[in-house]
Amino acid sequence: MTINQKYALWLKNAAEDPDLIAELNSIEGEEKKLEERFKLDLEFGTAGLRGEIGAGTFRMNIYTIRRATQGLADYIIKKSGAKPSIAIAYDSRIKSDLFAQEAARVMAANGIKAYIFPELQPTPVLSFAVRHLKTDSGIVVTASHNPSEYNGYKVYGSDGCQMTDDAADAVLANINATDIFTGVKVISFEEGLASGLIEWIDDSVLTAYLEAVKACSVNPDAAKSSSLKVIFTPLHGTGNKPVRRVLAEIGLENVTVVPEQELPDGNFPTAPYPNPEKPQPFELALELAKTVKPDLIVATDPDADRMGIAVAEKDGYKLLSGNEVGCLLLNYILESRKANGTLPANPVAVTTIVSTPLATAIGKKHGVDVITVLTGFKYIGEQILLLEQKGEENRFILGFEESYGYLGGTYARDKDAVIASMLICEMAAFYKKNSKSLLDVLEGIYKDYGIYYNKVEELVFKGLDGMEQMKSIMEKLRQNPPSELGGFKVTSYSDYLTHERLNTASGVKETINLPKSNVLEYQLSDNNKVIVRPSGTEPKIKIYLTANAETLELAQGIAAGLKGSVDDLV
Repeated sequence: MTINQKYALWLKNAAEDPDLIAELNSIEGEEKKLEERFKLDLEFGTAGLRGEIGAGTFRMNIYTIRRATQGLADYIIKKSGAKPSIAIAYDSRIKSDLFAQEAARVMAANGIKAYIFPELQPTPVLSFAVRHLKTDSGIVVTASHNPSEYNGYKVYGSDGCQMTDDAADAVLANINATDIFTGVKVISFEEGLASGLIEWIDDSVLTAYLEAVKACSVNPDAAKSSSLKVIFTPLHGTGNKPVRRVLAEIGLENVTVVPEQELPDGNFPTAPYPNPEKPQPFELALELAKTVKPDLIVATDPDADRMGIAVAEKDGYKLLSGNEVGCLLLNYILESRKANGTLPANPVAVTTIVSTPLATAIGKKHGVDVITVLTGFKYIGEQILLLEQKGEENRFILGFEESYGYLGGTYARDKDAVIASMLICEMAAFYKKNSKSLLDVLEGIYKDYGIYYNKVEELVFKGLDGMEQMKSIMEKLRQNPPSELGGFKVTSYSDYLTHERLNTASGVKETINLPKSNVLEYQLSDNNKVIVRPSGTEPKIKIYLTANAETLELAQGIAAGLKGSVDDLV
């Protein structure tokens, strides 16, 4: 079918959402805009769907949602026993509530009971709800920290983890066999409620989730009667109620919320790119800090699975990286649980190939098995499952990735900004009672283990041409691997797509025992490293730089040299 034929089909059939018809009429005859919407289908993978909201097969709309849900329903029916069910949640993004209800309508039409939250909830709450309600699957409608024009659709298995590669392939095959207009079963939402095939999730699930979060406290009394002052911003997202509630319930009293960013708003008017990895979303909090003078600023992204912080210093506030926060948490949990006698035998922490090697060094000192997995929190969740299968779930103490994702317990199988916010505030209160700031503690960690400076550079691409550019750059790097970067010799070259690691000095090849992934890693002399990988959720290539040196200034200089070399390559 040609692009114009697809366009005509959508003009005829996509009548249920007036926004789509208006958009389709506005682009009539504009070949480039038609191509962007109809040349490809949104790709369904382990992260589900993600794309711009709008009309066409390459956009997020009620029809692409319905088709994906029909493919998932067919998979659930084939795989599950009697009375299959699913849990559904959504965030504050544009049309998130609509898309969630559309998914519930399709599931109900297929005889699958859909439990749906009556208001927006964080992604980790959905991960928890799947296991708490014992459903066969879960859906959360979110595009995480993408700009407002995006939305997404993430799918979870009965274990609360994001969907596996094999399951995603099976669902994709079902989707490809489904006609987007005539191949989908759907009933009205009201009919689903009346029949009992759609059911609202009550408050007891959120309460049970928060109790599970609080049970992971390391020093439960640290925040009580604390003088710690915190500014919190949910960045117009789902973190507002659960984060404030859990902080209040652990006894933290001095919490001020950024008023302009308190309420849900899918347009993200004060943070066009609502990502707590970036400085801009902190601007209003930093302005408020001039009068509140907090010890700590906490920001959660729209679906409250990522969390970033800024810490008070002499001349203002310092934004900490995901690696720094992860290492602070790991160090705090290990030292505290050793001191209070709750550290399990053979403890396990899990991090990713693009996260800082400092975590491994901290773990080694404390006798912790630090497992390194591919990027993506589902791989951290899989490690919890493996421990659970062996009856050793209690060994898990922390999972984190450099992109501001943390999990401090096993109640959920995805990163969780709610528990991260709780543990960070508890940790800051604990150290403040001992006359230390988080920056003091971080300085001590660097003194003990050396400076590990990590920086992430991004190359952003737009549209179909951008996707081809990304593919071309990765292919070019594979065909011509560098022998040195930034003046440092490449000692090993790893291609996670081919599962090969080459020791450049000896010529010996090793097999990488991880799933295939489009990642290139260059281990350099003097313990420096560069990793290049396309993002799995955004149209960009990420470049991860690790520099190891005696001082921060030297490490930053090394990282700048590495960046220059990579820029020349790509």
